Amino acid sequence: MKHMIEQATNLPSIPQVLQKLIASMHDEESSTDELAAIISNDQAITAKVLRLANSVHFGRQRKVGSVKDALVVLGRDTLRTLVLSIGLVSSFKAPATFDLKAYWHRSFMLANRAKWLARLNKVDAEVAYTCGLLHGIGEYLIHIMEPELAKTIDEQVEGGAPRRKTQLELFGFDYTMAGSELAKYWKFPNDIADAILWQQQPAGSGALLPYPTLLYLARYMIVYREQINEGNFDEFPLKLVHAAHLDLDDTYARMRSFTEDQSDIYSMLQNN
Repeated sequence: MKHMIEQATNLPSIPQVLQKLIASMHDEESSTDELAAIISNDQAITAKVLRLANSVHFGRQRKVGSVKDALVVLGRDTLRTLVLSIGLVSSFKAPATFDLKAYWHRSFMLANRAKWLARLNKVDAEVAYTCGLLHGIGEYLIHIMEPELAKTIDEQVEGGAPRRKTQLELFGFDYTMAGSELAKYWKFPNDIADAILWQQQPAGSGALLPYPTLLYLARYMIVYREQINEGNFDEFPLKLVHAAHLDLDDTYARMRSFTEDQSDIYSMLQNN
């Protein structure tokens, strides 16, 4: 699979600013000036950041004229999230067999929930958000490299076949393995590559990892959102929450209090 990725000629090119920005998430000593310098090096992304920062979605009275202004007005975390979202959405181009709009809609839903849940296990909310945005890149990669086979798998899944098992049978790997390998190829941190790989089995590595746990719980929130709204937690992954030493009442409460942000970044990107 690694060889296939290295030989692929149609992979999206991830802007260097994103690689540096994601790497900076683990650098607590990076200054706001350094962060502004990283972002400002990409003129296209900077232009989109300033346009969105001055949009009605953020409801700002003060004019944002530079990345430094955006840091002051929006804050470090919001700006970094905005840049990551803009850079990733701009980089991906859809093959004919792939519904890119649905893909991003699902990814942003998962990212928002992973970020919302991050407080429960006291991990970095921005890393959790990034893991959510990138959780499905393996699916995207499969559609780029084997579009016709990927289309066949989609049809089988619509008929009730399990996606990962079908991918394993046809390719020898599934979207979690492909996505993790692609994250490594893009030189993203191990936390992100591991979150993608173990998102369906948070303890699959032999240890219960925090970011795969968040992705698993975020997916539960999407699949069972109606039941959660009704206070019905019959399908709740109780063993996982206990194993992660999360407070059960806090977890229930946080899930029930989540609301979809009407100023969702993907919606903003669609309208700008």
